[in-house]
Amino acid sequence: MIPFILLALGGQLIASISQMLLKRSSQKEYSSFIRQYLNILVIGGYGLLVVSMLVAIICYGHMPYMYVVIIEPVGYILVMFLSRIIFKEKITRNKLVGMVLIICGILLFYSKDIIS
Repeated sequence: MIPFILLALGGQLIASISQMLLKRSSQKEYSSFIRQYLNILVIGGYGLLVVSMLVAIICYGHMPYMYVVIIEPVGYILVMFLSRIIFKEKITRNKLVGMVLIICGILLFYSKDIIS
């Protein structure tokens, strides 16, 4: 099951990178409505979302459903750090509190398996 946990985390990283591509695209000005949606950043971003969805489907087939669902919030943490690195966004107190709550929830969920 460990390989599928790592695969699910990789899928979250792919989804987070796709969100960075889509955000970068939204910050640009385009000459036409069509170019706004048919450019390499948007196509690449949505393509990576499809890949991350396929990874999630593979994980759903090989892991208990609740394990995959609890890994999903890791994407929020990855997006926060990638936004800091790529877009120089500030990590606010509220974001840190949210991140700590997400991590505590994950640890709480997995602690019952660690203790058993």
